[in-house]
Amino acid sequence: MNLVIIQNRQAVTTSLQVAESFEKRHDHVLRDIETILGGFPNSGEAPMFYESAYQHPQNKQQYRMFYMNRDGFTLLAMGFTGSKALDFKLKYIQAFNEMERQLTQPTTAELIAMMAQQGVEQERRLNAVEEKQLQLENKQDNIAEIVALNPTEWRKKTTTILNKIALARGGFEEYRKVRNESYQVLDERARCKLDIRLTNRKKEMALNGATKAKIDKISKLDVIADDARLTEIYLAIVKEMAIKHQIKVEGLGA
Repeated sequence: MNLVIIQNRQAVTTSLQVAESFEKRHDHVLRDIETILGGFPNSGEAPMFYESAYQHPQNKQQYRMFYMNRDGFTLLAMGFTGSKALDFKLKYIQAFNEMERQLTQPTTAELIAMMAQQGVEQERRLNAVEEKQLQLENKQDNIAEIVALNPTEWRKKTTTILNKIALARGGFEEYRKVRNESYQVLDERARCKLDIRLTNRKKEMALNGATKAKIDKISKLDVIADDARLTEIYLAIVKEMAIKHQIKVEGLGA
């Protein structure tokens, strides 16, 4: 018989086992337990011992016995003396430690539940990673299309992008604000004055005999188009604005 067993998810031993291990009469062990229980204010509330019964292997009769946990065993064995008693006390302590260690380990059902939960969690994380990767790939594809813009028909393409940005920001007044914002960034980054350049361009056209209607059609985009350096910087600015506002440009071509 094992010194310590698991009963109701608790490490316990029995009065029968204690009697056998310490070579005592079982009725004497029962008497000692009853003495201990008598010392409690309310023996019915003592969780260290609980009464049960066993069947005698010879006469098949039912007899009293007690289960006890580590604390109950400690109280009972406290009065047992001698070298042999000490040896068995140590063995009981070791047995209790081992059983309690086993109780801290998850059961098969708990392991299955844990594995299932881990599987669900892992699948959730994988799905999250895949979703993030897909978003990243889509974003990279979108950026690649934006960066692929070149000066060919760039005026039409940049206007389309700026209009999309304005629409995303609410439309109406945003159309003018977005365009002016792109020009302002160009002024700062290229260290130029588009207003002055535009004025000078119109004066030059007037001196060369251009009609007022033609002069009035000249815009800052024309000024930018006249300077390769400004064109390159402006394209970079519009691309950055598109990326910042997550504007999709499918169908605009290279």
